[in-house]
Amino acid sequence: PRLLRGERDGGDGGGGGGNNKVSLRGAGHEMAAERRRPPELEGDTDTDTETGSAGLEGEDFFIGSISPLDMDSSKTFSSNSKTNGIHSDDEEQDIFAEATVELSLDGLPNDKSKPSTTGPSIKSPPSAVLQSKSKVSQELFEEEETEEDEDQFDLKVTVTEPEKVGDGMGAYMAYKVSTLTNLTMFKRRDFSVRRRFSDFLGLYDRLSEKHSQNGIIVSPPPEKSLIGMTKVKVGKEDSSSAEFLERRRAALERYLQRIVKHPTLLLDPHVREFLEKDELPRAVNTQALSGASLLRMVNKAADAVSKMTIKMNESDIWFEEKFQEIENEDLQLRKLHAVVETLVNHRKELAVNTGVFAKSAAMLGSSEDHTALSRALSQLAEVEEKIEQLYQEQANNDFFLLAELLSDYIRLISAVRGVFDQRVKTWQRWQDVQTMLQKKRENEARLIWANKPEKLQQAKDEITEWEPKVLQCEREFEQISANIRKEVARFEVERIKDFKSRVIVYLETLQNSQQQLIKYWEAFLPEAKAIV
Repeated sequence: PRLLRGERDGGDGGGGGGNNKVSLRGAGHEMAAERRRPPELEGDTDTDTETGSAGLEGEDFFIGSISPLDMDSSKTFSSNSKTNGIHSDDEEQDIFAEATVELSLDGLPNDKSKPSTTGPSIKSPPSAVLQSKSKVSQELFEEEETEEDEDQFDLKVTVTEPEKVGDGMGAYMAYKVSTLTNLTMFKRRDFSVRRRFSDFLGLYDRLSEKHSQNGIIVSPPPEKSLIGMTKVKVGKEDSSSAEFLERRRAALERYLQRIVKHPTLLLDPHVREFLEKDELPRAVNTQALSGASLLRMVNKAADAVSKMTIKMNESDIWFEEKFQEIENEDLQLRKLHAVVETLVNHRKELAVNTGVFAKSAAMLGSSEDHTALSRALSQLAEVEEKIEQLYQEQANNDFFLLAELLSDYIRLISAVRGVFDQRVKTWQRWQDVQTMLQKKRENEARLIWANKPEKLQQAKDEITEWEPKVLQCEREFEQISANIRKEVARFEVERIKDFKSRVIVYLETLQNSQQQLIKYWEAFLPEAKAIV
């Protein structure tokens, strides 16, 4: 190629550069065999001398695994064929156009990682790698969502129709528990039973006794209320009694819904029996003033003392940090609950005072002689009566949407703390067994030192007996630790969902209440302006 261009340049009389190229004519094919650079297009004669060494480096970088001998032979053949007039200019353009476009002398020294389009091996660009990683992450996320969807059981439980059974202090409230499901574990798809409050407490006692020691968080039921039930039993029907019954009914429904949402608790035979069986055995030891209740109070006090005396050497920082988070959350929830209860009381007082103002405005309007003013006062009284209803409804929303939610999670936080305490107890049992095994081994060493073979076999048998106990306690501690991690993660997910849904509903009720309030005052405004 150089020879051909040199002939053209010499024929055209192209200056110093042309003279240099003409001087290459005598080298012949020997110079062509030593070159590494591919032949360029005929129109690029001006840039040929400027990019000689750079083009050589660029060709070595982009040819990849092609050997120098192959390149020499191919270049020699190309030079000979072109000299003989076999290849045309168009054919050379088609062969080397891609290489000419891809070579970049400016970016070559600074960026050695650019892939070659003419080499035999092609690397994936970074964008393709990122897209591949993004696709994998999306698939993992979809798998996690599928697993979460599988945990959502197709089961709906409602508690309705509180009914008083009996008279006097022996009376009790029975609730209708309705279940709608398509799970094959149940005999029917739609069924309902009647349950009294002690049955709910008995279910919790059985579940807690069975599963809490394994690190499972069992949602606690609402607490007993002596004052509220006494009013119901003696037959005193007023607004406070109706409010108490509705509050307990809603709390029992939320309690059951949390139980059946738990994948482990739903499979418990006691839960299926509670939902399906027509008659349950009477739950004992659930009375507020029974001996069992007093015994539970004593046990709680003993547990509190033991927690202060037992100092666990925590090796897992996750449990230490998580327990501190739970303690702080419990404190903040209790403070917020107290504030919301104050808000509920103020809202109720506002509703009552608004009603009193409405009556006073109505009386004033009826005694007013001025027609327009009398009509305006009457309309104002009607508006205030409507606002009273709005305040009362909003007070109920404050209570059932916020206060009750906070109350539920205060009890749930106590259950979470309970499983952490169970883990400490399991660790303490493991330490006690290890201490006993260590004593047995020390006893064996003393017998060997004292040369008492008659007691040595008994000491070895005791060591053999206690070694499996140590392993068993260690496995129990590891198992309860793993269960608590899963349970806390599930609890946090459910907590976020509950608070999000409740807060959204609460804000919507506030917005609707304010919009309705604006409508009331906008409707009254023409009446006020009509006073002349």
